[in-house]
Amino acid sequence: MTRNRWGGRDLLHRWEGNPILILEDMPFPCNTVFNGTPVKHDGEYLLLIRVEGQRGYSFFTLARSEDGYHFTVMKKPAMVPATNGPFAKYETRGIEDPRATFIDGTYYILYTAVSEHGYRIALAQTDDFEKFERIAMISEPGNKDGVLFPEKVGGYYVRLDRPLGLGVGSIWLSRSPDLINWGDSEMLLPPRAGYWDPFRVGASVPPIRTDKGWLEIYHGTKMTSAGPIYRAGAVMLDIEDPTIVLHRCMVPILSPREDYERIGDVGNVVFPCGAIVEPDGEIKVYYGAADTCMAVATANLSDLLECQTE
Repeated sequence: MTRNRWGGRDLLHRWEGNPILILEDMPFPCNTVFNGTPVKHDGEYLLLIRVEGQRGYSFFTLARSEDGYHFTVMKKPAMVPATNGPFAKYETRGIEDPRATFIDGTYYILYTAVSEHGYRIALAQTDDFEKFERIAMISEPGNKDGVLFPEKVGGYYVRLDRPLGLGVGSIWLSRSPDLINWGDSEMLLPPRAGYWDPFRVGASVPPIRTDKGWLEIYHGTKMTSAGPIYRAGAVMLDIEDPTIVLHRCMVPILSPREDYERIGDVGNVVFPCGAIVEPDGEIKVYYGAADTCMAVATANLSDLLECQTE
């Protein structure tokens, strides 16, 4: 796809007011704010954001907006690592990267629980983003980047995740009858040598149903002598059988170019964590930048669907 057709450096167009949330917007002391998952609830934009506190571990805080661009952060954290009960020993080093999906009247949050035992995917639920109920740990260690499909496929709940095997990070697909017990796992999307995503790939945005298939916006990394570069790409999966990859973009739809994406706790990172499709067809993609702040980029959904070129 040529630069002229894209209308800029990337298919996704950064909001001119980026970043939308920075350290100075937080109403309490912390280190960074990033990787927030968006929903549109009762006409209001809600962003459940990952905040790294000054002690070094992460927790979640809620931000609210009327327009999807200007957010106010709530004064108290929304969800902190468990200190007792069955989840406590798996959250001793924080909770990270929430991804929200609305299914049958309930918001389900997949997040990463971090401890000395490794990374695990955990499941929580909420009706109002005021109270959160932990449901289950739903993966073995060494797994993260979990996102739920917004409806059952073939009678099963379906998720994408990123287990790490032999140092290779690929996107896998798993199924569940009840959101708690998962299996029937298949490798879906591997890294690609010779492309922008040759090192690791991981699910980013909960899959979006379109007329052409399930649109998944994912992140991919390339290793360089200065460290990894995190970019965002897109892939189209079959509606009836999402293990079938219909198209995969040959080039990224968003790359770290601005100072707030290139300079931070982890440089050269754009990391999508959710998207909202508006009634007029605009898609707002919310992403963490340099593991330091939150930003948003937009496109016409129709243009995004056309970027699938492989």
